[in-house]
Order: sequence, then C-alpha cells, then structure tokens
Amino acid sequence: MRSFWTSRAHPSYQTRIYPALTSFADECTATLARLLAYVGTLALVAMLGIHLWDQLPVDGSNEPPAKASWSLADRSHPAFAVSQSEFPDKTETYEIFRHPLGGRRDIMRWTGQGEKPVAELEIYRPGDEFSQSGPAFADLAARMEASGARELEAAGVIDSKFGTVTLLRRPGEGGSCLGFLKRLDDPDLQISGWSCPGDGLPAQRAAVGCMLNRLILLTAGNDPKLAELFARAELRRTNCAAASPAAPSADWVTSAGNPFLRGAL
Repeated sequence: MRSFWTSRAHPSYQTRIYPALTSFADECTATLARLLAYVGTLALVAMLGIHLWDQLPVDGSNEPPAKASWSLADRSHPAFAVSQSEFPDKTETYEIFRHPLGGRRDIMRWTGQGEKPVAELEIYRPGDEFSQSGPAFADLAARMEASGARELEAAGVIDSKFGTVTLLRRPGEGGSCLGFLKRLDDPDLQISGWSCPGDGLPAQRAAVGCMLNRLILLTAGNDPKLAELFARAELRRTNCAAASPAAPSADWVTSAGNPFLRGAL
C-alpha cells in the first residue's frame, strides 16, 4: 500500500517530467530540421558550381593555331595607300584582316585580266599572335602562289625609303614574280609582297622599289611611332626614276646579276 506522501508526490513529478521531455523532443526536431536545411543548401551550391563549371569554355591552348582565326574587318578604314600607282590599268582592292590577339593586316592587291593578281602589298602590324605565326618567307611564298613552292631564294636587295629591302624569288625562276620583305622593330611592322609586271629582273626590282617609295600613311590611329616612321621615311623618299633599270649599281649585293650568291632562304 503506497503511502500518503508518495501518492501526493506522483502527480507533481509527472507535471515536471512531461514538459522537459516535450521540450527536448522539440529541440531535437528543430536541430534536425536545421541540419537538413544546411545539407540541402550545400547540395544546391554544389549543383550550381558543377553547372557553372560545365559552362566554362574549353581551353584551346594545346591546339595548334589556325589561320582561320584571322577575320575580315569590313568596318575598319584603310590606313595606307600607294600614291600614283604603278598599275593604273589594273583593278585595286584593299582588305583588312584582324586577329583576336591584336594583329592587323592591310593588304592591297592589283589584278589584271582574268582576275589574276599581278602584285600585292601587305603591311602587317603584329599582336600577341606573332609568336604563333609561321616563318615569314614561307608565308610570302604561299601568297605569291598558293600551289607553288614553299621556299624562296634571295634575289638581291634594293634601297627604299624604309631602308634596305630583301628581294626573293622561287628557285630557278629568274623571270617570274619578285617578292620582297622588310621587317621593322620600332614600331613593330612588317612590309611584304610581290610584283609580277616588268620585263626582266631589273624592271621588276624597279617596280618594287617604286611601290615602296609611293607607300603612304593615311592614318596612324593611336600609334605615334607609326606616324613618326612614315614621316621620317618621306624625308628619304626618292624619285622612281632613280630606281629605274637604267640606273646601275656598283654594289654586288644589290646587283640583279648576282642573285644566287646569297643562297636560298
């Protein structure tokens, strides 16, 4: 038989223990809910990160550079011109190509009957893509004739308002088109091209020299060094008559009669 005091204490004990258990259960439920919310948030962040990672562009640094990266810049304005062109009866075209890494190529071509090019002049201002480009001589050989040889041999040098210019031609073709190449470091600039008109090598040399001497700058954009280069070059500009075939040269290096002495390039 339970005592009086035990019977009186039992309801009070139950009154104290039930709220404590209820409070503990509620706390566990709230903690579990917060833990589930935290884990769900982490999972959502992880899923979002994976999605963004998949959207990143693939790194193409290991892929070989392609010339297709050059694109025609239709909205760019010509920066150069050839005054009093040596080809008045030819059709002249002017194209500008830009590279995503900053390079720019201004290309002038003259075509005759049958739309076959007879001369070309390119002014190349390199960007960061220059280290990826191939040898300049191979590029010039391909431009002179896409199906022709990829090698050129020296054909002497000529003097121009830009200094000494290297002349080149395909091996064994003394009477064919004559290429030329001039590399400048300050500003970073490359002038190259080729010319076919002319009866014999002396006439072709004179045509190339005249083309370079008549090359003028229309706009330098934001490149003061380019403007300074052409300003100084104009001070050294000579009359095309001085580069005619009738003007003999005492220097064997510039002589058209000894083009093979410099070897193939």
